[in-house]
Amino acid sequence: MRPVILRRGLVALFAAAVSFGAIVQAQAETLRIGYQKYGTLVLLKAKGSLEKRLAQQGVEVQWTEFPGGPQLLEGLNVGSIDFGVTGETPPVFAQAAGADLLYVAYEPPAPHSEAILVPKGSPIQSVQDLKGKKVVLNKGSNVHYLLVRALEDAGLKYSDIQTVFLPPADARAAFERGSVDAWAIWDPYQAAAEQQLQARTLRDGSGIVDNHQFYLATKPYAQQHPEVITALVEEVRAVGEWSKGNPQEVTQQVAPLLGLPADITLTSVKRQGYGAGFLTPEVIAAQQKIADSFYQLKLIPKPLSIKDVIWTPTAAVAKAP
Repeated sequence: MRPVILRRGLVALFAAAVSFGAIVQAQAETLRIGYQKYGTLVLLKAKGSLEKRLAQQGVEVQWTEFPGGPQLLEGLNVGSIDFGVTGETPPVFAQAAGADLLYVAYEPPAPHSEAILVPKGSPIQSVQDLKGKKVVLNKGSNVHYLLVRALEDAGLKYSDIQTVFLPPADARAAFERGSVDAWAIWDPYQAAAEQQLQARTLRDGSGIVDNHQFYLATKPYAQQHPEVITALVEEVRAVGEWSKGNPQEVTQQVAPLLGLPADITLTSVKRQGYGAGFLTPEVIAAQQKIADSFYQLKLIPKPLSIKDVIWTPTAAVAKAP
């Protein structure tokens, strides 16, 4: 009887191994992308060129929308997506929290596509007037750093204001009902508030922040699938280059996806930076400055080294099996 039992055990073990291998292979053949209501990934999703290109490699693309960068990177951290795009600040908070991520590429500066807004009838006329006031924002988002820098530039401390942390939709509601004094927000929410609520721009990013958008991937996926990541960055770059000279066409594509009027969408499109590239030493240094600032403010628990989490095609190929 023992040989029969042994054979049955081997058959069960072999079946389990085949099943596990099929699951791993299925995961490897799916690229899960997280995106938000702005930027080049929205255009790439609408165009469908990435799906066509990766289908030749046997890779399926799945898209998941997130309300903000921190939520997207939480998805990256827990393994529900493999790749996504956020502003400057979310990757800093995610790295500080132990997320196993890599910076893959970045978009050119877009300092006008984020701002600190006040209601049209507000008596607040300058950033200095925010002292003691309530400012609502999405914690850990790109505008978190905008707020820090705007306060520094105005001679105020971060502790001089009261921060209220809410995601964009809830933040707009708080802004509209007057329960906060100012709102730090990005496009297209920014453009919508400017045109629909006649919100006034107190300070945008000009002269104080770059407002880069960063493309990030989980470290395991980027290292195991460098050819997929390279193809993805190339497609993002191609769509971005086309977008620069075709704002009206971009608006026609994006407005229905965002559920916003064309005029609001066009404003957002014109303020966005397009043309993804791999990170340069200058961009890495700028991102390091952001990480250092948040550590000094005790908003993250430990110092970070940005250069240690940068993906490059050459390094990735060398590490690939």
